[in-house]
Amino acid sequence: MLVPRNIQEALDDPNWKVAVMEEMDALKRSGTWELVDLPKEKRTVGFLTGSDKEELERLKRRLATEFEIKDLGALKYFLGMEFGGSKEGIFVNQRKYVLDLLGETGQLGCKLAETPIESNIKLLPSKDDEVKDKEQYQRLVGRLIYLSHTCPDIAFAVSMVSQFMHALGQQHFDVVYKILRYLKGSPRRGLLFKGCGHLQVEAFIDADWAGSVVDRRSTFGCYTFVGGNLVTWQNKKQNVVARSSAEAEFRSVALEICELIIAHNPVLHDRTKHVEVNKHFIKEKLENGLICMLYIPTTEQVVDVLTKGIPTK
Repeated sequence: MLVPRNIQEALDDPNWKVAVMEEMDALKRSGTWELVDLPKEKRTVGFLTGSDKEELERLKRRLATEFEIKDLGALKYFLGMEFGGSKEGIFVNQRKYVLDLLGETGQLGCKLAETPIESNIKLLPSKDDEVKDKEQYQRLVGRLIYLSHTCPDIAFAVSMVSQFMHALGQQHFDVVYKILRYLKGSPRRGLLFKGCGHLQVEAFIDADWAGSVVDRRSTFGCYTFVGGNLVTWQNKKQNVVARSSAEAEFRSVALEICELIIAHNPVLHDRTKHVEVNKHFIKEKLENGLICMLYIPTTEQVVDVLTKGIPTK
């Protein structure tokens, strides 16, 4: 599936339309956002970015001929995200968003946690008679999902609690509040984007084989760096149960390679059930020189944080 170059191409592609609708449905279910009509006295807000200042000025003049616009200057705050520029690069975080969340939940004075989730914790769905405060839980998890856009270190913990939106109990609340206590320790944590003199693409991949005690599916995690900067990350359960750790790893590597080369082929989709296909796909890309696979020692595997709870030592 190719990335559309403009809004019209995206609207004409049924796959992109389905992807957007799935994302919107997920936001509605989690209670992250509430969609409402634009009030008459309000106006929409957008932002432009780029390295060519002259081109940006031309674009703004062109937009001004078609729309009523106002230049608010350099981007500093947008949808809960804070942006700061310096000679070192651009830093993005959600400090105010974190502090507001801690204040609303009464956790501003809480005891700090060193990690967002306990290592080797296993969560199970609660029985119907044990479910309580469902709406509060869903609102909290929804806000944590949005916060993970700039805090990849909480992504695994948030993915764990988000699996129990309708079968939650006290144990699940305890994990949510541990995430909040972890955030309290460093609300300014975020992402730094800087020039490193190259555009090399690097990916760190890991899989926690059969880690889910609910269905014994493996969890896949990946960090993708471009030019030395972390640009995408994800962790998700695999769609089928892997019968070995090797199968789980093959499936994870094949999925990430597909995404890196923006490939669209039914037999290479993440629902592929045959590890043999993944093995030969990876072997082909290695032989073509398209990718280079290196061994990463456990102590240097940064993506472990997306597949399991990591101890402090």
